[in-house]
Amino acid sequence: MLLAIDVYYFQEQANAAGVLFNDWSDEKPQSVIIERCTQVAAYESGQFYKRELPCILQLLSVITEPIDYIIVDGYVTLGAEKKAGLGMHLYQALGAQNKTIPIIGVAKTQFAGTPMECEVLRGQSHQPLYVTVVDIELEQAKQAIKRMHGDYRLPTLLKEVDRLCRHI
Repeated sequence: MLLAIDVYYFQEQANAAGVLFNDWSDEKPQSVIIERCTQVAAYESGQFYKRELPCILQLLSVITEPIDYIIVDGYVTLGAEKKAGLGMHLYQALGAQNKTIPIIGVAKTQFAGTPMECEVLRGQSHQPLYVTVVDIELEQAKQAIKRMHGDYRLPTLLKEVDRLCRHI
């Protein structure tokens, strides 16, 4: 089972949304999960994960299906130094719970110093997505993202999870 997740903030709250699907090429999710997060940490520059990670963990706590891969909206590692981004913090938090799940980060904007090998072009777009990973080979993850359904830059199910988390 594959899981794509995203979080959207409004006022003092957030929605964490997830779409579960079986195959990288699926057009529609098998199921959708939305969790309202009422305890949202304040924004700290350079510490984005402190705000988003609790919401993602809350979402994961209600999912009973076994998950093979998690796709996050953002970075697993940051820049050429590969500093821990949201996806790496998620991987470490799950590891602390004895749940090892490969994480694929798909970002729409380039973080300074992101290596060119992280770029993925989809459809007819000339603007890349940026893919970073932990516990899966980068090339394997890039090919999986390319195989995802949709004719445009952003795969259909990643657009869908973004739309779902914004539903207030």
